[in-house]
Amino acid sequence: MSDVKDAPAGAGPKLAGLVRSGDEQAEAIAVTDFIFQANDISNAYLVTTSQGDVMVNTGFMDNAERTRRLLAPHRTGPLAFVILTQSHADHYGGLPEFLEEGTQVVGGPGFNEALADMTRLQPFFGPRSGKLWGSTLKRGSAPKAAPHVELDILVDRRLTIELGGRTFELISTPEGETVDALTVWMPQEKIAFTGNVFGPVWLSMPFLNTLRGDKPRLVRNYLKSLEAIRNLGAEIVVTGHGEAIRGAARIRADLDKLHAAVSHVRDYTLDGMNAGRDVHTLMREFAWPEGLEIGEFHGKGSWAVKSIWREYSGWLHYEDGTSALYGVPRSSVDADLVELAGGAAKLAQRAQAKLDGGALLEAVHLTDIALNADAANVDVLKVRKAAHEALLAASGGRNLSETMWLRSEIAAMEAKLG
Repeated sequence: MSDVKDAPAGAGPKLAGLVRSGDEQAEAIAVTDFIFQANDISNAYLVTTSQGDVMVNTGFMDNAERTRRLLAPHRTGPLAFVILTQSHADHYGGLPEFLEEGTQVVGGPGFNEALADMTRLQPFFGPRSGKLWGSTLKRGSAPKAAPHVELDILVDRRLTIELGGRTFELISTPEGETVDALTVWMPQEKIAFTGNVFGPVWLSMPFLNTLRGDKPRLVRNYLKSLEAIRNLGAEIVVTGHGEAIRGAARIRADLDKLHAAVSHVRDYTLDGMNAGRDVHTLMREFAWPEGLEIGEFHGKGSWAVKSIWREYSGWLHYEDGTSALYGVPRSSVDADLVELAGGAAKLAQRAQAKLDGGALLEAVHLTDIALNADAANVDVLKVRKAAHEALLAASGGRNLSETMWLRSEIAAMEAKLG
């Protein structure tokens, strides 16, 4: 059974390699003698049958021509179906490159609404994604516009498709990444295509609310989806990234561990709420019990604490007090605090003292206040940069999102310092 120890320190940046793993791919990977994989930000899969082909996802729009070229040698007939496991562009972006006369496009419950929300909010999400992913993807320019998608078949919880002697059961498994997520189950072959229900790395903590932003993914629904997939008894799980997971015993054991680990984070959070502990304390003190450690390469246990707290209690943290009820943030008095402190340079000195004493986040808090009053103060920028560099070093580079955030902040300060 695999566990988090399989992944070395620095696995976060290595995770970034998954989204670029198709760059040098010369030929499709044969998952079986009838399933072929083209690597992409999220992989595209071709399934052949005696009466035509099925695709599970089509990859990203920027790489559609490459994906089609990789899969072309394995095509055996007309493309009957394209099954989209979720409404993110890395799953459907290559769709126009593959559509043929008679191809039916299939999506899960809520696909149209989820896609419409994401499309409408691109002016909001785009810059946020760029901050996190721009340097990781190293594309040098904005991606192509996502294509318009019209579904021919909309799954309502469950749907069975028969083609060329193969059965495809489409099962709604929401909340791993999107509310419309589908798992594609081939019962005769005992193969499950799970898309990104389990995130980019097998046996790792789900990202219940990404740094980019999205509708919260509810932990109770995630666990229900995990249970539904676990109960299939799959012998091969084909995910959205990397190699297929093989062996019924291993898959069962891994999903048992994942269920126990995520359930622990939920119970830890709810028990802490009942005990009167605030969300920041619970985040700060979270630690994995021995034997329940799972990967934290995209999501993190401590971040899930905050997501679960909000899922169960809403947006108001009582410890934030009255000001949280209104549209005037506490940062509105930062200039007053800086003036009372004797200027931004004084706060820079105090932040440096915090940094020297190992209080990295307290140093960052102080620089937040100082920069809100004096955005170009060199002394503040220098200590803030140093604090972020220390946070990056302390993180070990294990979590991709954390690494990308810290690196983007360091780069922004370097640009201001010249």
